Amino acid sequence: MARPPRAWQRMLSGRRLDLLDPTPVDVEIEDIAHGLAFVARWNGQTKGDFAFSVAEHSLLVETLFGRLVPNATPAQRLTALLHDAPEYVIGDMISPVKAAVGPDYGVLDKRLSAVIHIRFGLPAVTPARLKRQIKKADNISAWMEATQIAGFTRTEANKFFGAPDEAMIADLQIVLRPPVETRADFTARHAALLAQC
Repeated sequence: MARPPRAWQRMLSGRRLDLLDPTPVDVEIEDIAHGLAFVARWNGQTKGDFAFSVAEHSLLVETLFGRLVPNATPAQRLTALLHDAPEYVIGDMISPVKAAVGPDYGVLDKRLSAVIHIRFGLPAVTPARLKRQIKKADNISAWMEATQIAGFTRTEANKFFGAPDEAMIADLQIVLRPPVETRADFTARHAALLAQC
């Protein structure tokens, strides 16, 4: 009888995260921050000496979300910070790959999101309105990344992500830095938001 394939990953914290049956007790912010800091956006096809990580993207999305929704609660901002958290273990698939993989990717992503949210005291399922607001911030971040480091023209970025309010992002720049710095900032921001929840 064939042994079923291994569906868990050992994290640096020592936790075993079972992708088919994850539990909140196996989720640690240090594992998330470390993983996201080393996962490259755009499959690494960006300019610069460092990849633009999912952790850096998440910090930018949380900042943008705060500008879009200035009265957001700390829990809502934490939800924005963690919007791509499952990618610490499943990686950042670009949209064309997600489309090719099909709905199974979405099921896995939702399962992991739910346990991550529960672990940090958030609703397992993000309310639809909040999800739309975070997606808007996510698209603005993608537009900035596309035009500043991924080689897209503004016209292309406008087509794929929508044109942002230029005044809202005028003082923001894409930052490329060592993963350890991003990991530390992600962990610190998480702690600050969690303390306010």
